[in-house]
Amino acid sequence: MKNSRIIATILIAIIFISCNTQTSKPILKVEHTAPVKVPSDTLTKHLKPFKPELPTIGLLMFNGVLQGEVVATSDVFGKPNQNMEQIFNVITIAQTENPITTEEGLRFVPDYTFENCPKLTALFVPSGYDMYAQVRNEDMIDFIKRKNEEAQYIVSNCAGAQLIGKSGIADGHKIVTYIGGGKQLQKEYPKLKVQNDSLVTFVEDGKFSSSNGNLTSYITALNLVEKMTSIEHRRFVEQYLYIDQLQNWKK
Repeated sequence: MKNSRIIATILIAIIFISCNTQTSKPILKVEHTAPVKVPSDTLTKHLKPFKPELPTIGLLMFNGVLQGEVVATSDVFGKPNQNMEQIFNVITIAQTENPITTEEGLRFVPDYTFENCPKLTALFVPSGYDMYAQVRNEDMIDFIKRKNEEAQYIVSNCAGAQLIGKSGIADGHKIVTYIGGGKQLQKEYPKLKVQNDSLVTFVEDGKFSSSNGNLTSYITALNLVEKMTSIEHRRFVEQYLYIDQLQNWKK
């Protein structure tokens, strides 16, 4: 009996020590966390803030616009000076805030509409292969008329000359359109001095300038950027764009 009590006491002690030992052990927690992602901001550095003190270049857009004529102007005026400083505001404008689809299929989101467009220093009027709807868009024609009252320069490329003709803002001035379109333009807008588009690529008359369009839209943009800055800046932009590489190149 005595031995039984001793054995029982020993067993209770072992159990007590074992339980006490387990509770005294530290509890390790393993947490599974996702790898930390370092954000890479590739947008902010490309945003050009609107600076009221700078000249503002407005690029008109509409569905079916030839995107090259929009890109050419933004290419030229969007470049900084040699100190890498922004020297122009370059904005896109459409009738509504909805994205427009270019002739080539890209979608561009306009910065401003006809209603909230800021004051412009220059307005560039591009073209599309089918200008029927644009020429008959009274809101667009009224917008061009309003901006002509404040803008120092009005530029048209290709069939954008039809919008200029419809608005009447360049009556009595020289203008050129796409190759093969001059005779019809003169017939529809007899007050314009339409130039021979088979011989004339670019023409300037007062505040108005125009070109055959497409890649020759670079000519109107470069001519105006030189007028608004200097020949040195124009050459800087041409070098920036590698335009000199398009001359006398070989395979």
